[in-house]
Amino acid sequence: MAGQRKAFKDWFDADAAGAMAAQLAAVVPRFARKRFVKLATEGLDTLEFNGRVKRFSEAMAATLPSDIPEALAMVTASLPPPLPDCDSVTDGWLQWPVGQFIADYGLAHFDDSMAAMVALTQRFSSEFAVRPFVQHYPRQTFAFLHRLTGDDSPHVRRWCSEGVRPRLPWGKKLQFLIADPAPIMPIINALKDDGELYVRRSVANTLNDIAKDHPALAVRQCQQWSKGATPQRSWIIKNALRTLIKDGDSQALSVVGFGPPKQIKAELAATPAVVKIGGKTTLNATISTTARQRQQLIVDYAVHYVRKNGTASPKVFKWTTLELPARGQVELGKAHSLKVTTVRALYPGAHRVELQINGQRCAQTSFELN
Repeated sequence: MAGQRKAFKDWFDADAAGAMAAQLAAVVPRFARKRFVKLATEGLDTLEFNGRVKRFSEAMAATLPSDIPEALAMVTASLPPPLPDCDSVTDGWLQWPVGQFIADYGLAHFDDSMAAMVALTQRFSSEFAVRPFVQHYPRQTFAFLHRLTGDDSPHVRRWCSEGVRPRLPWGKKLQFLIADPAPIMPIINALKDDGELYVRRSVANTLNDIAKDHPALAVRQCQQWSKGATPQRSWIIKNALRTLIKDGDSQALSVVGFGPPKQIKAELAATPAVVKIGGKTTLNATISTTARQRQQLIVDYAVHYVRKNGTASPKVFKWTTLELPARGQVELGKAHSLKVTTVRALYPGAHRVELQINGQRCAQTSFELN
């Protein structure tokens, strides 16, 4: 159908193969364009996204020189111009197989591969490509990345943090860094006051990854960073601790200035109380206090989703941050969607909802999903 968007996994198709062939042919003498396209598109209908990227990488290996440093130099020369800033939109996905090629074939050529990744990350990203090097050459790779934390390019500086995230989305988990994230700390310390939000966001995400396995370490690091923190660094701290805050970790909440709620009374209701899958319910909360001091509150709520086997699993959602006046009261309302998504299946049954204030569960209600 004209104008219909293709599925995500179908991005790498015959058109993408032709574009990649043209990119390589522009710098590779007598490049076998037709052979590349044939090899890159063989069996694509049976492959998901990662498999298609891998197929393009294999086609590059079959049509570029067998001398890997020479091939890496050609691939690097074929790249489009660097992104002019951190907000530019580009068709960078075409370069994804370049990173896959480096990861697949460049491991025995550390210096050449690192140079290629530095170039690639200024056009797209090298966060996936670098991970095999982090695993196989941890000391050498971390030393290299730490030196680059002072690079002029924000794309390169971000790569230094993003590539070593223990739990990078879409990337293979780095189990040795999940077990011991110590090698990461000098990198994020060097970048914590970076001038680009693009880089600082990566620092926050990296420390949030660490917090999932080492909450005490993440809290200690943020406590240190909070001393004399600029607004920009305070933003990193809050976002780095976001998982712990949603989990109600009292130490994480204390770092960002939220203590236990005092003399709080809360009520929570769900309307309607019976909802069909695909619909929504509205949560209404009333929060009051008899305390004589105003209070800063982080208000979240936890939905205990019914699983296929009948058990329930809680998922915490952000609601709002507010100031509760002394001896005051606030009323809140929030619509909660109950549509099936790619990340959450829904099953009929009674779903309990808990109101969470500064990490403490203060009220509850329920709705029936059918």
